[in-house]
Amino acid sequence: MRDLFAWLKKFAIVLFILSVIIIYSIYTLLTPEERLPVFQPDMVNAELVDSTVQHIRKYHTVKDFKLINQNGDTITEDFYEDKIYVADFFFTTCLTICPVMTDHMLEIQEKIKDDPEVLLLSHTVFPKTDSVPVLKKYALEKGVIDEKWNLVTGDKKHIYELARKSYLASKSNGDGGPYDMIHTENFVLVDKEKRIRGFYDGTDAEAIEDLLHDIKVLKAEYK
Repeated sequence: MRDLFAWLKKFAIVLFILSVIIIYSIYTLLTPEERLPVFQPDMVNAELVDSTVQHIRKYHTVKDFKLINQNGDTITEDFYEDKIYVADFFFTTCLTICPVMTDHMLEIQEKIKDDPEVLLLSHTVFPKTDSVPVLKKYALEKGVIDEKWNLVTGDKKHIYELARKSYLASKSNGDGGPYDMIHTENFVLVDKEKRIRGFYDGTDAEAIEDLLHDIKVLKAEYK
């Protein structure tokens, strides 16, 4: 009788383990894998999209660029080859939304500093005043890690065209001329194929949590 009880106990344990495995397998099969959308210009608020690209419904990517970072190095799309990155637009003397955005970028930097797959890219919208030395001073004051985060300056029209036609992150009126001004709180998540996978309010702490979550979701696509 004692042997029978021992056998029944073992059988119950095995049955329980099998039941857990089966339930987990069914749950996994029925739960769709979380994936981020691939944003196209026609999916984004038309105010944030240049009129020349508003009609695009597929294959939109961030165009090639050539800018200069806080160390005087030329930064092109090659730096971000096979990388996920977060892009934004700021200027060093901004006293309104930019300090909050920079603090949130620093928070992201802390989370991804040991992750070789993820980088950051901040474009100044005042390249005339945000020279390389100014960006370097700003980077040192804020604690920017050069290997993870480029603060870039360059031709104003080139930067503004990137904001409006590539990153879909700022109102489309203006041509990057002397009196043109971009002031956007948007953080943009870009995947390894240079496609836009998310937009986030860089002044909103909850949006930053969403962004960090979405980086993990995006990374899972490449496993």
